Amino acid sequence: MDLKDRVAIVTGGARGIGLAIVEDLIAQGASVVLVDSGVSISGEPVEPKLAEEVARRMARVAAVCGDVADPATAGIAVELAFERFGAVDIVVNNAAIIRDAFIFKSSAEAWDAVLRTNLTGAQRMLAAATPSMRDQAKAGRAPGAIVNMVSTAGIYGNFGQSAYASAKAGLIGLTRVVAHDLARSKIRVNAVAPFAATRVTENIQPANDAQAAYQRKALAVPALYVARLVSFLCSSGAAGVSGQLFGVRGREAFLFSQARPAYKLLQPQGGYDLAAFAQGARAFEPYYADLITDLEAFASDPVL
Repeated sequence: MDLKDRVAIVTGGARGIGLAIVEDLIAQGASVVLVDSGVSISGEPVEPKLAEEVARRMARVAAVCGDVADPATAGIAVELAFERFGAVDIVVNNAAIIRDAFIFKSSAEAWDAVLRTNLTGAQRMLAAATPSMRDQAKAGRAPGAIVNMVSTAGIYGNFGQSAYASAKAGLIGLTRVVAHDLARSKIRVNAVAPFAATRVTENIQPANDAQAAYQRKALAVPALYVARLVSFLCSSGAAGVSGQLFGVRGREAFLFSQARPAYKLLQPQGGYDLAAFAQGARAFEPYYADLITDLEAFASDPVL
């Protein structure tokens, strides 16, 4: 079940969870192309050559310093994977930035920047890598795997995170579609919502005591367990597992449910009038989702 002779591309792999994923893939035997533009958590350039600096310290790692949302960067990463290691078997879309603001104070520039990195960047990488991954599978190479790093913010929502949560929710949708697109090739596509100490966690601005408590606990959670789940999903042990949404918080691993109809209300022909609709809609009440944030949903102590 090791990843010997497998070749991975990991975006946002120079720090935090991304770096932990790179390190664990290497420990399991894989070779890695690390893609990172060296930006701050909000997307401003701070260390443009960071990917190269990280790669120099590690065996079987090559680096691309570039913007993941630029199709040229994605193409360069795929070409480098073949040039250095001979294949592309694994793609982990981890690169993300965050620019929080309440919707009534948000800017178009911040929205565009977050969607561009967190969602468009993943699409660009998959569009560049999947043709080769399909060709390899057709030629008899063991089918590969894709893991998209999402967020519980995209499931529950959170204060001030319209851009970040929308991008991550979009990435869940992209995961499902690409899982369908690649099913005949037996290439697996899954999503992982991570909990660990990262720059995103540090950047949280708690809106209440529960969220402040969540942040304190999250900053104590190591990224190793997230990385190990990713390595598992990329291994032969996860053969047949695709289109799923996982989470990791310390030693806890979650399989999330996904949106499906919870209750069906049948209207009469011509539709209810509003009063009758109000009466009929009472049947929905036991099934309504609580309006809580992801920070409140996971406010219990992590298992370390």
